Amino acid sequence: MADAKVIPFGDDPRAKRRPKRPVRARPGRAAAPLAPVPAQRDEPQESADAQPAPSGAVQAPEEGGWDRRLAHGLSFLRRRITGEYEVDDFGFDEELTEQVVMSALRPVYDKYFRVEVKGLENIPDKGAALIVANHSGTLPWDGLMLQVAVHDHHPAARHLRMLAADLVFRLPGVNEISRKLGHTLACAEDAQVLLERGELVGVMPEGFKGIGKPFSERYKLQRFGRGGFVSTALRAGAPIVPCSIVGAEEIYPMVGNAKTVARLFGFPYFPLTPTWPWLGPLGLMPLPTKWTIQFGEPIPTDGHPAEAADDPMLMFNLTDQVRETIQHTLYKLLVQRRSVFF
Repeated sequence: MADAKVIPFGDDPRAKRRPKRPVRARPGRAAAPLAPVPAQRDEPQESADAQPAPSGAVQAPEEGGWDRRLAHGLSFLRRRITGEYEVDDFGFDEELTEQVVMSALRPVYDKYFRVEVKGLENIPDKGAALIVANHSGTLPWDGLMLQVAVHDHHPAARHLRMLAADLVFRLPGVNEISRKLGHTLACAEDAQVLLERGELVGVMPEGFKGIGKPFSERYKLQRFGRGGFVSTALRAGAPIVPCSIVGAEEIYPMVGNAKTVARLFGFPYFPLTPTWPWLGPLGLMPLPTKWTIQFGEPIPTDGHPAEAADDPMLMFNLTDQVRETIQHTLYKLLVQRRSVFF
């Protein structure tokens, strides 16, 4: 199998990518129909003054639709087998992400968690930005849903490049999928490179302390580390966009932590929930909670001098500002929601 081509950082990857994706229909606006395929019929054509079909009549399905889908799928498979697709230096595979992974995650986003998104206008249409969000839910569904929200609902259909913990890249299978999705190691160097390229980068500073906290501490933000994400944003001059996610805390109510088992497998925690591990694989099914994702007003960083990234007091103040903004928004969203599931 041929290897995929790698795009060096110095080049503009968008100049080499395939043609622009079709514009997705937005709520309230009908999508432009495909050009109809002329039907082959033996009957003579109707005259111009023929009466239109009743509004309740069932229209015949468009001929050739399945043929085009099959041809598109076979073309996609051929490119995957022959290696005629592009990835960047981090392993991000845009074609696979859009056509396979996003298609698989979209029903979970739309039908299962029924995610409602607010504040998308706070994400720039182009250029670098750092989205900082709370982390919760025992398993990282929140990071995946955040990617779908930005890609499917932002006018520019941008890809969010998430920063992930090193454990993600040590797990067989998960490592490859994460790289294909555009995830990279949560370190200052990788984040700096992505921001300098004008990418949209996502980070969840709570890390394992947030995603693995007990259910009794839900929606109480943990420490945001030492503010490394603020330093990275300052060096790149990228705005910081606070993001609050409500609904993920209840998908796996963590009522206990088997620390001995966690140490045995090298995990930061081993969750015990009402369904896991008692129901086996069925216990991995998340509860169908109702989610809300809200993006706050961006905090600019380009007004600070270059040496500001080394000022510990400034980093502390900005980190605290981002954390307090997310926490306040979480409380506000919790007051507004009707129930966990509706």
